[in-house]
Amino acid sequence: MTAVTERPGAAPPAATARQRGTLTGTGTLLRFMLRRDRVRLPAWVLGLTALWAYFANALGTIMDAESLSAMATMAANPVMALIGGPGYGFDDITVARLVAGFYALYLMLGAAFMSITTLSRHTRVEEQTGRAELVRANVLGRHAQLTAALIMAVVMNLLVAALIGVVTLGAAIDPPPEAGSSLLMGAGIGATGLAFAGIAAITTQLSAFSRAGSGIAGAVLGAAFVVRGIGDMSTAQDGGLGWLSWLSPLGWAQQTAPFTLDRWWPLLLSVALAVAGAGVGYALQARRDLAAGVLPDRLGAARAARWLRSPLALAYRLQRPSIIGWSVAMVLAGVTFGAFAEPMQEGAADMPEEIVAVMGGADGLLEGYLGFMGIYFALVVAAYVILSVQSLRGEEQGVRTEPVLATAVSRSSWLGSWTAVTAAGALWLLLLAGLGQGAGTLIGTGSGELFGPVVLGHAVHVAAAWLFLGLAVALYGLAPRLVGLVWIVFVYGTVLSLFGEMLEFDQAMLDTSPFQHIGQHPAETISWGAVGILTAVGALLVGAGAAGFRRRDLITA
Repeated sequence: MTAVTERPGAAPPAATARQRGTLTGTGTLLRFMLRRDRVRLPAWVLGLTALWAYFANALGTIMDAESLSAMATMAANPVMALIGGPGYGFDDITVARLVAGFYALYLMLGAAFMSITTLSRHTRVEEQTGRAELVRANVLGRHAQLTAALIMAVVMNLLVAALIGVVTLGAAIDPPPEAGSSLLMGAGIGATGLAFAGIAAITTQLSAFSRAGSGIAGAVLGAAFVVRGIGDMSTAQDGGLGWLSWLSPLGWAQQTAPFTLDRWWPLLLSVALAVAGAGVGYALQARRDLAAGVLPDRLGAARAARWLRSPLALAYRLQRPSIIGWSVAMVLAGVTFGAFAEPMQEGAADMPEEIVAVMGGADGLLEGYLGFMGIYFALVVAAYVILSVQSLRGEEQGVRTEPVLATAVSRSSWLGSWTAVTAAGALWLLLLAGLGQGAGTLIGTGSGELFGPVVLGHAVHVAAAWLFLGLAVALYGLAPRLVGLVWIVFVYGTVLSLFGEMLEFDQAMLDTSPFQHIGQHPAETISWGAVGILTAVGALLVGAGAAGFRRRDLITA
């Protein structure tokens, strides 16, 4: 018979984490998260800061009074309002107001994406892989992991806000920006990140899968961008939908109007959303089991349908919810932005030549606008294909790829099937965007002459998206931990496509963007040679990724 003696003063076995508090162990988890993100955290923070420093200093160097005046005139155009925002203070424009009015929006998107991925990485992914269960076996409060992840997001956004404020204050801008306005500029970007941290705190509780939770948060971000865009485009045309900008967390930060109105109070809306989101996230977490979602999983059939008995069908089944969500978004966005074609055409007489140059509208403003929107939607679809490949890596890390490969499915077949579904999905989404844009234009102008050219002009840009697909697959197959680097190439191409001509880049530099070669049809002739080359390069990269995937070990942890 064995006797066990307890140390005097030791806690009895019944002293559980619940009795110690729901936040017990938060500090330890936070230190662990900081250790895990020792590379990721500075990469995000310094990357966003460096991008902002480039915008501020580049514009401060190249913009003279004439260029600023042209930009102020362009800002009155609905397309520019869609790209950048309402353009506060552009009637007496300065470089600081230009930077805040046109370029801050994309830093806000970056901060939002940073927060969404941070919350998903340190909460739902941990549960999905089983690591959270091991951690929770220790003395750990129920809400410790979510709290630590939220603190992590707060730290990252505060660092971004502070560094952007300092960079703005020290930028080569004339006249030099004031300290209060500079800090407000950074605070707006950081507050947007906090708002979407609160949203992600909710969405990560809804589904048992990180991909679904992040996808829902991403859908909210996309909706916020579209709603803000509609509101700002309406404001530029003195329409009655300007109030829509106040329904978007992105719009709240823009309404602070740094260097013009310097309003701090709209940021309270972002902070309130962050706090409310965290509170709802805690409440939802308390109502679910570990590794489960609030939304119940739908029970499938006892036996798989015959059409599911192939790797291609399985890849489609796994990607189907994402494709459906993106499809709805593309159709709605296409119809909405197409409806602005008629007001654009009516205001063509008052627009400067720079507008036509930016949109590639050498044959007319309406065609230029529709052609530019083809590139705009191609950028969105490129983001879709990158996320799709990253979710394939999630399948591998979640030990769901290994059982598939344990059957008669080869590695090449599995990777090829996933890539084929993603490639087809990219073409499908651009077709839907073109159909929506063409329908919106038809409704607005009453003429269907441009319907076919608009659909074609959108669809051909899939070649650029396929190039990004190939690059992502190559990185996944050869060095899966480096897949995220494709976002650097994406941001580079986006900056050149949207802002390259405004920043007066050399044509040789503009040509390094994959989106610059196909042509903005119907304003320009389609370069079928460029379509073929981009498609061929993407296919070669896919082949390189498949070869690397066949040779490397699976990553299951």
